[in-house]
Amino acid sequence: MKAIVQDRYGPEALELREVDRPEPGDRDVLVRVRAASIHPGDWFLTTGRPYVMRAGWGLRGPRKKIPGFDLAGTVEAVGSGVEGIAPGDEVFGTAGGSCAEYAVTRPGALHALPGGLGFEEAAPLAVSGTTALRGIRDVGKVQAGQHVLVNGASGGVGTFAVQIAKALGAEVTGVCSGRNADLVRSIGADHVIDYTTEDFTAGGERYDLILDNAASHTLKAMRGALVPTGLLVPNNGTSGGDWFGPLGRVLGAMATSPFLRRQGPTYVATPKPQDLADLAAMVADGSVKAVVGATFPLEDTPEAMRRIGAGATPAKTVITV
Repeated sequence: MKAIVQDRYGPEALELREVDRPEPGDRDVLVRVRAASIHPGDWFLTTGRPYVMRAGWGLRGPRKKIPGFDLAGTVEAVGSGVEGIAPGDEVFGTAGGSCAEYAVTRPGALHALPGGLGFEEAAPLAVSGTTALRGIRDVGKVQAGQHVLVNGASGGVGTFAVQIAKALGAEVTGVCSGRNADLVRSIGADHVIDYTTEDFTAGGERYDLILDNAASHTLKAMRGALVPTGLLVPNNGTSGGDWFGPLGRVLGAMATSPFLRRQGPTYVATPKPQDLADLAAMVADGSVKAVVGATFPLEDTPEAMRRIGAGATPAKTVITV
């Protein structure tokens, strides 16, 4: 099968190769990948930064040679112990090494494709959609009528967060660059702030929830933009230096959250079956859709990764296979 493979760190190491097709175990599902979605987390794994994470990823090169987690495709084969899913089923979800023609995963990491949805629109749902769902609904506990601000509203998580907050009945303000303002309005934001001309922490508006995907302000400054009963949910995984990256900010938020009433905890959004089912239901009723900013064929994955690293593509980036 064709796959994007890297033996060392760096986007220049990514190359298209012929490799053996993976074989599913008794509890596994083999998916013929039709589309994969990549995001900043994939960029970190490709570059090997922050360096401290190489202790788990591999010191000199990635232990997992094929990048990608999000996917959509068709079930090719299932193990003897798998029930409720069969060859030919169209699915979306996650699998390690999704930038390839085939990938193996567990059945709980997959969900049936919502009716009428194409593979390219389904591929970005799992990781970014779950991250937004957890931040807005589960950690933020958004209620109808509340005023929610999404910092980094035009990104992969941000575009889902705006829509999920609207679906829950919130008034939503999206913060993004001016060039992406129309995109953020088009997915339901009631108000848009261009961060290049306006600082939302310095204005008079106060919010019930701030979901921070950008780390463009200090945690203290953002807490100051909340109502007295408001909550800040830090969810930045893209900034920081080469050695510790976003870990410094994440660890700082974890350490201070128990002592700060208006600062929520950081969280890990590993997709669970119920999350995938909830996202599929939102897609089916039209309240949520994946916003695809750019599409690349499999062989152009290295260029797609470089564009993600440069922050050159809004919303989600999809690889067609």
